[in-house]
Amino acid sequence: MTFPYRVIDLTHTITPTSPTWEGAAGVKQDVLLDYGQCTTETPFCVQQFTLAAGVGTHIDAPAHCVPKGLTVDKLPLSDLLVPCVMIDVSAKAHERYRISPEDLDDFERQHGAIPPRSFVVFYTGWARFWSEPEKYRNNLVFPCVAKETAELLIKRDIAGLGIDTLSPDRPDGGYPVHQLVLGAQRYLVENVAHADRLPATGSFALILPTNIQGATGAWVRLLALVNP
Repeated sequence: MTFPYRVIDLTHTITPTSPTWEGAAGVKQDVLLDYGQCTTETPFCVQQFTLAAGVGTHIDAPAHCVPKGLTVDKLPLSDLLVPCVMIDVSAKAHERYRISPEDLDDFERQHGAIPPRSFVVFYTGWARFWSEPEKYRNNLVFPCVAKETAELLIKRDIAGLGIDTLSPDRPDGGYPVHQLVLGAQRYLVENVAHADRLPATGSFALILPTNIQGATGAWVRLLALVNP
């Protein structure tokens, strides 16, 4: 049987130079046992990785900023395979742009209401700087989401929110989107890749975080399933 969907990978590859909130990713990759060191007939390479949870394309669970909020391992699976909506604001998203309620209104006038329990991805075009970490980080100045927009998305009962920048919040405005979305026991996905390949509606998102007990955030393989 042929798989009925085209798969789009929305995940950045993690490297030692991947941009993060603090700067470089700080990824450390050690080889504990190399092929040539094996005494068995079958050679193995055993590696160990050290990196923060907020590296690359990753998920923030409610517990990231809500004490006693859901951790990654407690997120309902039904919220991790959901309809996907892509809202394209790239034509207007300068570095200090805040995605506004008017952007939602424009989208819904053209494409209809955002379905409940959807994963909403904002495409700002900022991911074009991913391979240039200093530009991507930009002293933490990048397109973000207005508080009022997050309030409307919660009213629309979204499952989660994704964006192709370091965060839906900039530090100069506090962290209202984190507070609102995570406070409603929804999740955030940051550093979404290739959002421009998504249709506005009609696809499904598959959000696959590493299932770590008690984790407030985790690396995620983010996939979209699109009708061919």
